[in-house]
Amino acid sequence: MVTYCTLYVAQRLNFFESKPIDMKTVVVFGILNGLSIGFLNLSLGFNSIGFYQMTKLAIIPFTVLVETIFLNKQFSQKIKFSLFLLLVGVGIASVTDLQLNLLGTVLSLLAIVTTCVGQILTNTIQKRLNVSSTQLLYQSAPFQAAILFVTGPMMDQYLTKKNVFAYNYSPIVLGFIILSCVIAVFVNFSTFLVIGKTSPVTYQVLGHLKTCLVLGFGYTLLHDPFTSRNILGILVAILGMVLYSYYSTHENKKKQSGDLLPASQVLLLFLFQLFPRTTSSSSSSFLNQFINQIFDFFKKNPFWRKHQK
Repeated sequence: MVTYCTLYVAQRLNFFESKPIDMKTVVVFGILNGLSIGFLNLSLGFNSIGFYQMTKLAIIPFTVLVETIFLNKQFSQKIKFSLFLLLVGVGIASVTDLQLNLLGTVLSLLAIVTTCVGQILTNTIQKRLNVSSTQLLYQSAPFQAAILFVTGPMMDQYLTKKNVFAYNYSPIVLGFIILSCVIAVFVNFSTFLVIGKTSPVTYQVLGHLKTCLVLGFGYTLLHDPFTSRNILGILVAILGMVLYSYYSTHENKKKQSGDLLPASQVLLLFLFQLFPRTTSSSSSSFLNQFINQIFDFFKKNPFWRKHQK
């Protein structure tokens, strides 16, 4: 709700222009993102930290699977290999204990599904409806807040047997809550922006970079225990991230250059449009005969095709 209020003020100050989006799409999208946050928190509450980390690691392969099946998106073997290295590295560095239970497993599966679908929709809606990350977040934030406001206190009451509204909030606690809300505004904005400009998989890669940084800062600043296993895992994960960045950039450049026609082909297309070949008697004119000879010359001498590679 703080995110919506912040964006409302920004919209009133003309920092961005509000764009209407289909109400059904916004409602479903907002509720799905709210459920994703809820299931991730419940997964952490009902599972060990190690199993929760495995849940986060499973989001990338599931996202790749969903985009491949339903969106016909192709991932090269090099991209898959770099993601594999990343997941193995983060797993080595962060996964310590794996304690399984039925309820925790179900919650983890629901968290994976809702998070993957929500992030894919974040990217798809922005591109297909031609809306910015700010416009989409502004429209969907109230519904995301509503589902959390309704279900959050109920789940707290059920799990802790305490009423969240009956808690005695001290000034220090209120200060941290306000700080958390301010940080959440920037997190929500950056999440929608990164997913919209890149892809859900790239956003997850950045998320695992955050995990490596947390481990590193924990050792540097807080002097947390740091073993050779953590170092090995972080190095492998960083290698996977570097390879993913390199292969993604290379393939995007290759795709963009492949969409451009060579100059010789553009010239031919222009001539075809300017002087179309016909089978009528008018084609016997000197000009048309000359143009036809040019066409035949290029067809018989396809040396210019080498430049397409």
